[in-house]
Amino acid sequence: MPRSKKGKRGGSSGKGKNGGRGESGASDDDLASDVLSHYSSASESASVLDEGTGEVVDEQTAQEETEDKLKQCIDNLMDKSAKVRLAALESLRSAFSSRVLYDFLLERRLTISDCLERSLKKGGGEEQAAAATLFALLCVQLGGGVEGEEGFKMLRPILSSILIDSCASLSARQHCARALGMCCYVSASDDIEVSISLSTGSSLIERLCSSCKRHVCKNKYNKQIFSSPLFFQDLLKCMGHLESLFVGAYPLGDGSLPSVKAGTPALHSAALQSWALLCSLCPASRINSMVNYHLPLLQACLDSSEVNFRIAVGETIALLYELRRDIDQEFEYEDCDALCESLKGLATDGNKYRAKNDRRKQRSIFREVLHYIENDEFSEEKIRFGVEVIYIDGWMRRRIYDAFKEVLESGVSHHLQFNPLLRDIFGLGAPLILDSSVKAIKISRTERHLFNSAAFKARTKLRNKVRDKRADVM
Repeated sequence: MPRSKKGKRGGSSGKGKNGGRGESGASDDDLASDVLSHYSSASESASVLDEGTGEVVDEQTAQEETEDKLKQCIDNLMDKSAKVRLAALESLRSAFSSRVLYDFLLERRLTISDCLERSLKKGGGEEQAAAATLFALLCVQLGGGVEGEEGFKMLRPILSSILIDSCASLSARQHCARALGMCCYVSASDDIEVSISLSTGSSLIERLCSSCKRHVCKNKYNKQIFSSPLFFQDLLKCMGHLESLFVGAYPLGDGSLPSVKAGTPALHSAALQSWALLCSLCPASRINSMVNYHLPLLQACLDSSEVNFRIAVGETIALLYELRRDIDQEFEYEDCDALCESLKGLATDGNKYRAKNDRRKQRSIFREVLHYIENDEFSEEKIRFGVEVIYIDGWMRRRIYDAFKEVLESGVSHHLQFNPLLRDIFGLGAPLILDSSVKAIKISRTERHLFNSAAFKARTKLRNKVRDKRADVM
């Protein structure tokens, strides 16, 4: 399913001043819960109910109260107490993931970036991890325009230094890996198609169109001269830092896999997944060289003892296959038979020493990977949010969706509805403006139960027919 090309990040630049520094005597947990409650209770309706007085408070008043709470959290990012700073980071993380705050953040982005820079440089491992996650959310909020790019250029060196620092906390390095991949993708993906050197010709534009599944207007590029490939240098630097981590899981000279300390496989998985996300922005020449170098080594990593790392490896193999086949539909890996045997073993793994859930998850993923490599077919997945739906119809599209889901967590549905960045990436167009009568329509609990029961009954009958020995099997 084609994806439309990403456009300019939307949103009007609302103005506001940072609130004054609040008293630190108030409980940080209370402040965090207040912000969360305001955001969880805010609705698209015209008014909200004030619990204390029972009076109806208009939406504008509720918005102002919420912004006051957020301003207090931003002030608390500069507090001397690490506990206060952590509480503020967590409150802002929950708020950023649950709502689109472009107008509010536009005037405060530099203040927040300075505070996050201080936390990343001087904070402990837990604070560094929280700051890295919040910075990724800030980039998602601001989009890939100038506002997001200037924050990324400020914090990219710090994220990279923590990432490659072997003495830093493993948790901090893991969160920095995810933040680096997400922020680089958001800032670079808006420019990747408009900063192509003329020497590459139109073939690269065509490849970007086929691999990124975006509509590319070639006439637009024929009128431009691309002279500054700085974005591409940033992309390669980020990919290089991420690659330097997960290659630590690659086989040694004798073919055996290295032994790593506890927690390191999670770091390798985060780095590999972020690297795979950025692969979607690379030109054809890079894809060819990456596939030739990494595919045999990733194949050897399928024997890793860590189930989550094995799954990350399998999904990355499928993604590299997809990108390579977008360039050449007849592509076949030279050691494809051995790769398929390894995938088949993992798709049918029944070893009892593995956890039941791990076995189930692994078999499901590797059945899909094997089916794609053998038959070039992908099991389409449907994601519903509000009254809309997106289709995950490829490994690259799945990696992009999973990356945003890891950052936004439960707020991904809200951002798919209202965040211009995600709507551009997944080709959803402008956010829908629904009539109040449509919003008010809700299915009762009884009706929902009856509907689900009927659907379950129909599905059971259909499956029984298929399972019947007398059914014709094609």
